[in-house]
Amino acid sequence: MTRITVVGSVNLDFVATAPRLPAPGETVTGATLARHPGGKGANQALAARRLGADVSLVGRVGADALADEALALLRAEGVDLSQCAADDRAPTGVALIAVAAGGENQIVVAPGANMECRPENLTMAPQGALICQLELPVETVARAVALAEGFVCLNLAPAAPTPAETLARADLIVVNETEAAFYGEALNALPGLVAITRGAKGAGLYRHGELIASATPPPVQAVDTTGAGDTFVAALTLALLEGQAPDAALAFACAAGAVTATRPGAQPSLPTRAEVEARLESVR
Repeated sequence: MTRITVVGSVNLDFVATAPRLPAPGETVTGATLARHPGGKGANQALAARRLGADVSLVGRVGADALADEALALLRAEGVDLSQCAADDRAPTGVALIAVAAGGENQIVVAPGANMECRPENLTMAPQGALICQLELPVETVARAVALAEGFVCLNLAPAAPTPAETLARADLIVVNETEAAFYGEALNALPGLVAITRGAKGAGLYRHGELIASATPPPVQAVDTTGAGDTFVAALTLALLEGQAPDAALAFACAAGAVTATRPGAQPSLPTRAEVEARLESVR
């Protein structure tokens, strides 16, 4: 079984689903509220686990009642949480998510204990491959990448200035179009693969700025796109680690993200390997 360590964030998501998203300064009523475990790190860890990897999560939660709820699905599905500590200085991270009827969302994150996951907390090399995002302090991500001995996937989300040596160490970088614009031409100079996601339009995989593979997701009825990008990251990493060709790996990741968008919530919507392969088979 493929071994993956995720160094990343853990949040509890408060999701308000409304007929449409508000404009700046506007109040939209008539929403329904749900609570789901989330955080990009936790989402990617659970996604990788459901897709068939052996997964550990390194991170921080608060010493509070929200922590158990935020970690519940990870714990239930066998993600190793031995390096996900409780911090008594800050609360468990929270994401406030507004979702429109068509699945589009707006997200505001109060990171809480995630920002207390410091470089000095990382005392050993990640086991197997490494997946990181930027919802932890950038210096912590840089430390994790520097310690890594295997494959490194760096999801540059949310976009933030990142040390050049950290970017250069990554075997795979995943960004959406907004994040790709933030980093600009610097992405083309990197030695690793760069995946750029474009939502329902699919994704492209690049090396030194040259397109080497592209894929579009199978058609689905989107309900909530929260977590779809995190599923894509986990699925693409796992597929490449398994030795799938770039075009097949990208198609697998796009299908995994598409299945995620058909259900509400981040972690509750993450698909199993069988579900992704069935969706791929349905469009062949």
